[in-house]
Amino acid sequence: MNTAPIISKVWSFCTTLRDDGVGYGDYLEQLTYLIFLKMADEYAKPPYNRHVGIPEGYDWASLTRLRGAELEVHYVTLLRKLGEQKGMLGQIFTKAQNKITDPAKLYRLIDMVDGTKWVMLGADVKGDIYEGLLERNAEDTKSGAGQYFTPRALIRAIVECVRPEPGKTIADPACGTGGFFLAAHDFLTNSENYALDKDQKSFLKHSTFFGNEIVAGTRRLCLMNMFLHGI
Repeated sequence: MNTAPIISKVWSFCTTLRDDGVGYGDYLEQLTYLIFLKMADEYAKPPYNRHVGIPEGYDWASLTRLRGAELEVHYVTLLRKLGEQKGMLGQIFTKAQNKITDPAKLYRLIDMVDGTKWVMLGADVKGDIYEGLLERNAEDTKSGAGQYFTPRALIRAIVECVRPEPGKTIADPACGTGGFFLAAHDFLTNSENYALDKDQKSFLKHSTFFGNEIVAGTRRLCLMNMFLHGI
């Protein structure tokens, strides 16, 4: 699905925040936190009904019902609480901090995120938006983003050519937002390609994917993608 309209929407809000002293990187970081929480909320509801492990009271619903200073205080507490969780969730929110100190603008950002059904946009919508905003920022600053990502269509074509097999590991030494991992996972779980048995499903979840990423924000997005897809 085309994410260009969403990218334009979130970029325009980025410009508003930048006028208030919120840096581009800070905005992008907060945006990924909020989209992650919104997608986790969507996955927890029908037809998915997944238990994603977000503690009750520190989930998306807890943000949408608050306003003003109370919202800002709760958001700070939420980020700290999620960073204390064990496993991948704790890694995602390690050292997470709120950089949008104006409660009104924080609410506007939450409201903007809440108005979109993110799960319906595709497997790696956060990656698409993240990379799209990096590209926009590079054009805006004329300095270059310093990061280059493989287009999703090319990723899918490569995976279809390579045809990964169940029971084999997949390594990406510069994994970015995890685009190759998601495409490989989709290929392996497609019933037209394979009918995985119990052991193969367990291997896919726990032992298939290995990656490295030195950019903290990009690594965080990769972990978010893996977490939301049960990998």
